Amino acid sequence: MVFADKELTCVDCGAGFVFSAAEQFFYATKQFTNLPKHCKVCKAKRNRAFRKPVLHETQTTCADCGLETTVPFTPRQNRPVLCSACFHRQKVAS
Repeated sequence: MVFADKELTCVDCGAGFVFSAAEQFFYATKQFTNLPKHCKVCKAKRNRAFRKPVLHETQTTCADCGLETTVPFTPRQNRPVLCSACFHRQKVAS
């Protein structure tokens, strides 16, 4: 099958974009049947909108050195929480 560049129109912003022969070959190998509907800028915006939200950060005290630190989780079960420096130091020592 021979592929040639195609000019398509973005459904979001109405801008024209090129659906290259290489992209068409990729679509054919993956057996995609629909043409792309979004330009690269709008596709990037859509991808950012569907990303997972940032995890909840909790202020806590390091169990090893006693410094205030922020961790991307909620500490549970009275387990010790370490700052990143103490965590890496403990990891290297193991």
